[in-house]
Amino acid sequence: MSTSVLTDRLLPQRVDNTYRGYKLAIWLFGAVVLMKLAMSLNSIFNGYVVASSADGIPLDTFSSAAARTVVALFAIWGLAHLMICLLCMLVLARYRSMVPLMLALLLLEHLSRRLILQFLPIVRTGTPPGFFVNLVLLALMIAGLALSLRSQSNPRVKEL
Repeated sequence: MSTSVLTDRLLPQRVDNTYRGYKLAIWLFGAVVLMKLAMSLNSIFNGYVVASSADGIPLDTFSSAAARTVVALFAIWGLAHLMICLLCMLVLARYRSMVPLMLALLLLEHLSRRLILQFLPIVRTGTPPGFFVNLVLLALMIAGLALSLRSQSNPRVKEL
């Protein structure tokens, strides 16, 4: 695939509902958005449990104020992800030409977060299940992005 075709797929000249990649990428994108939506709402409304169990942060060893601060930061982070999910749902419903870009942005956010945690690690207890959920999300985003950037063997462009 040439660089200009790749750029045109990632940054389409027209933002519309015309999608040129594999249909499976839309399903993978939808699965990622659904998982991230559930995670964001859970972080907002159930932050203590998410931080302590899913992410393995030992909140019970923190002072009360420190634990509340961590839970508040989880809720704020969940709200930011909720806003991104709302944009992704808009892309799914109306602007499917933006699916590759949104997958690339979700992947960039995910990898950037992992990089930050390499330099500023969080103390965790055990191997929290959140690690495995994030691994699945990473795989889905990579596969979805690759499939959304590839052309289907049928050269016809369909408006979904």
